[in-house]
Amino acid sequence: MSVTPKYSTKQRAQDRARILQILLTNKAVATGILDKIPQPDAHTPEQDIAEIVTLVARLPAADLADVLEALPTEERHALWSLVKEEKRGKVLIEASETVWDDLIEDMSDKALLNIIRPLDIDDQIYLAQYLPRDLMGRLLATLPQEQRTRVRQVLHYEKHSVGAIMDFEVITVRADVTLAVVQRFLRLRGKVPQNTDKVFVTTRDKTLLGELGLTTILLHAPQTLVINVMDDNPTCFAPEDNDEVAARTFERDDLVSAAVIDSSGKLIGRLTIDEIVDVVYEETDNDLRRMGGLSAEEDVFAPVSKAVKARWAWLALNLCTAFVASRVIGLFEHTISQLVALASLMPIVAGIGGNTGNQTITMIVRALALQHIQPGNFSFLVLRELGVALINGIIWGGVMGGVTWLLYDDLALGGVMTLAMILNLLVASLMGVLIPIFMIRMGKDPAVGSSVMITAITDTGGFFIFLGLATIFLL
Repeated sequence: MSVTPKYSTKQRAQDRARILQILLTNKAVATGILDKIPQPDAHTPEQDIAEIVTLVARLPAADLADVLEALPTEERHALWSLVKEEKRGKVLIEASETVWDDLIEDMSDKALLNIIRPLDIDDQIYLAQYLPRDLMGRLLATLPQEQRTRVRQVLHYEKHSVGAIMDFEVITVRADVTLAVVQRFLRLRGKVPQNTDKVFVTTRDKTLLGELGLTTILLHAPQTLVINVMDDNPTCFAPEDNDEVAARTFERDDLVSAAVIDSSGKLIGRLTIDEIVDVVYEETDNDLRRMGGLSAEEDVFAPVSKAVKARWAWLALNLCTAFVASRVIGLFEHTISQLVALASLMPIVAGIGGNTGNQTITMIVRALALQHIQPGNFSFLVLRELGVALINGIIWGGVMGGVTWLLYDDLALGGVMTLAMILNLLVASLMGVLIPIFMIRMGKDPAVGSSVMITAITDTGGFFIFLGLATIFLL
């Protein structure tokens, strides 16, 4: 008996890399795919185009989404044009929102509706709601009455809520039937939704009574009643719950799926692990961007004009803080003119403070996301960070003070260097704790621009402390 070769993850990675290699090393390929006029000395490589067509047909939607995100605009359009219509909806679902504008730029609203129609209803709602086109009205017109009611229900929920990402496709059974009946019911269905590890036990009016794991159905005697083996205290979510909170619950309880119930206890959907993974990935990516002052929507291959618009605000803020730091230095021009060595030592004090502040902020933002910081342990956290900064300041400030003494043969300058590093590390650690907490109190995301703010404070504070001490003790 012949064995069909499997399409391994290694082969998929190689195919993704091959598409990128062809498109990025030969501009004529993208030009040929898009039917543009090639350059006079260019040769359209038909063999390469044929190879890409074969690879696109073979690769799953998730892999194609990864490749599209890694391509500049023209090559991205070329590859997208080779994706068949029946696969385009799945690719859009898997792709980052940062590339949606590029992918649908030349598509009409009717064409967009055609590619999302084969998707599950929850995926259709997601795309129609968040694509940069107003498709919801047209989508509603094409749906049956029951599905239209579900869609209107979802539209009431915030984007980052459980209700916005829940799956409507659930399997329910009654509590007074046997496991044999449940098994027969599942066989008659012929298939189960993805990520199904349990069925939900409800009354006739959809009130949730419990859940029944598939392993329970298989391992217990067929004549056993559902009510005797079901879990009558399952983990449930309300549609208004925050998706990040739900993700932490999934991680803590090792869930694959969970019920979503309304205020009256009726089952309205379920939350599955694939949606939770998307939430975790999106939030991690957004937090990393925000900590650096970048927009969550910025595409790495976006045109220069878009990138400039996305970044100018934080750069303007950086410019203002740099100007403040320069004015602080200006206050001590007389001191610097008399002791030129200060100019070469200032960046060391500011740099070490910025590094310490960024370390502290990263830890605090993570602790806030995991809800580890509570009013009862806040004072301990501040004292702990100040203690760490003090010890590090004494050690590394002492080392740098010794190096300064050896370089400039000035014991007093070495002492000032040591004291300045200790004080700036203390300031950096304190601000690293207070900035995220302050932003939470103001209702802002603590990850947004935190590193920009701490760098500004430690630079300005470091210059002021070092030059102020030098003025007091050296002149």
